[in-house]
Amino acid sequence: MKKVLFSLFLILFIIPGMNSQTSPQRPDIKWFEDARFGMFVHFGPYSVLGAGEWVMNTRPVKGKDYMRLQTLFNPQAFDAKEWVRIAKDAGMKYITFTSRHHDGFSNWDTKQSDWNIMNTPYGKDLIKQLSDECKRQDMKLVLYYSLLDWMRTDYQYETGRTGKAAGRTGKSDWLSYISFMKAQLTELLTNYEIAGIWFDGHWDQTEDENRTDHTTHVDWHYPEIYELIHTLRPGCLVANNHHLPPFAGEDYQIFERDVPGENKSGYSGQEVSRLPLETCETINGAWGFNITDDKFKSTKDLLHLLIRTAGTGANLLLNVGPMPNGQIQPECVERLQEMGKWMDSYGYTIYGTQQGFVKPQAWGAVTKNGKTYYIHILDKDTKSITLNIPDIKSAKWVNLQAQPEWKKDKKTGDVTFTLTGELDETDSIIEVILK
Repeated sequence: MKKVLFSLFLILFIIPGMNSQTSPQRPDIKWFEDARFGMFVHFGPYSVLGAGEWVMNTRPVKGKDYMRLQTLFNPQAFDAKEWVRIAKDAGMKYITFTSRHHDGFSNWDTKQSDWNIMNTPYGKDLIKQLSDECKRQDMKLVLYYSLLDWMRTDYQYETGRTGKAAGRTGKSDWLSYISFMKAQLTELLTNYEIAGIWFDGHWDQTEDENRTDHTTHVDWHYPEIYELIHTLRPGCLVANNHHLPPFAGEDYQIFERDVPGENKSGYSGQEVSRLPLETCETINGAWGFNITDDKFKSTKDLLHLLIRTAGTGANLLLNVGPMPNGQIQPECVERLQEMGKWMDSYGYTIYGTQQGFVKPQAWGAVTKNGKTYYIHILDKDTKSITLNIPDIKSAKWVNLQAQPEWKKDKKTGDVTFTLTGELDETDSIIEVILK
């Protein structure tokens, strides 16, 4: 009860006066830039249906029928300690967890809605358990929070692009919805140890395929919401998966299913900003548990994605969609364990690095840490590569026995590496040190 009263006090008296105050100092983002690898988790009542996190919209299911999942969602095998251990063993440095997805279901003990985990047969706060365990194991926790809502009638569904078959008929009340979101965010920011808020759903109120225009059908009140976050928890990062150039107040930029700047999936055609970057991607096809989705990417392909993402100076947020009982699928665990073994040996070429001499190429990518560069040759059929390295001092293979063959053009500074012998199946790494 004390926490509830404190939250109401913040909303009624402190938050309205924020705009007249000096903007809070930007949070320290170094931990995020050094991390390079995190775990994304999509989990909620949609997991029960085994058809992905968008099942309410794609099947579609009316809200009154979807509500029945509250009596069925019972993840008795959920073990926060096990989830965090799996992430740590993979070499991941943070976890981003769905506090609330587009179906509006809250995975914590919220006082703002009865549509939450406490009113399921399970009846325990998932975020509390995960937050406590992340703190014990020195793992950062970021919370995904959906801006759109397929269930609430105060959400402006009339202009939204999704959730049309939910069965809502009453008139929306946008200011009521904004107040609801602020109250929920206040709970998350004051009751749990979290390192960031990861928003999603902005695109529901924009023209489809829009990647440049910040115009929307609604006022999301981002200045107030972002300031609320940075004020209540000054170290908390803010990111928004809106598929657009960043808004003021955002601390890093998200690219969905794409290495920044490549836009192969069609979700990430926005301009790459100067903010720290993150790519989010799935291990199979779906974000939430999909019982028929067996299109699991190979460990090699996942490592290549991690390396190419690091080669743009970005993090990889790799998703798992736990089964309804709360366990992470064994196919995902197996791949994460294999990635962790590689990171145990070569993680120093990824963690804390930035983009090297060039953006990722067909043959691979380059990362750097100070004057040390790591050339990752991902295509084992590559015969030679040429890079402009006028100040090269030395070069050696990291994971091959031979010495690399290289020749420098003194006039241009171009260095050509001739690749002889058999290369590593996953990644052949040349360490280059500059003068």
